[in-house]
Amino acid sequence: MPLSRLRREYRARPLLESAAPAEPFALLSRWLRAAIRTEPREPNAMTLATVDARGRPAARMVLLKAVGAGRLTFYTNLASAKARELAARPHAALVLWWPALHRQVRITGRVARLPRADSDAYFARRPRGAQLGAWASPQSRVLADRGALERRYAAAARRFAGAEVPRPPGWGGFRLVPRAIEFWQGRRNRLHDRLRYRRVRGAWRRERLAP
Repeated sequence: MPLSRLRREYRARPLLESAAPAEPFALLSRWLRAAIRTEPREPNAMTLATVDARGRPAARMVLLKAVGAGRLTFYTNLASAKARELAARPHAALVLWWPALHRQVRITGRVARLPRADSDAYFARRPRGAQLGAWASPQSRVLADRGALERRYAAAARRFAGAEVPRPPGWGGFRLVPRAIEFWQGRRNRLHDRLRYRRVRGAWRRERLAP
């Protein structure tokens, strides 16, 4: 079937101002809980968009690991392309998409590194295999082949055999503090609901956008 003929009618419940809270994090938490119940895989997966020195955008999927205190948290290799771009230009966009619920959330804001203690605490809770993988992968660098990566992993496993795996110095977390959060609810006839919250002079302003 041609892509142009693919179409799905959205029949979700409305997103109305009367049922929306005054600030966005309560609604975001509510939608995340619903996604965890209904989405079959990775309900916390999100697109992270950054820009390089020439203003060229790049996007990739990362995992949202915490929401609270007015921020969203994710982790990565600090030598990766995304981490380098965020260090130079600390603004980013996030997109969460839950097709089973016909919902999307778009978020923009300023990004900052998490304190080392926060990154240490999260890294200590990761599965051991993922911890070793963080030591093994020189993220975004060119590798000769798959075997090169597997040899690096085996070397990390030998290095930390019988001991706890510490957080690599080149691995850590980021927090994004939103300046705008838009909630999109798919509706019939493409008359979708879009509620955007913008930070204006320290307070959240809610407004409806045309679909």
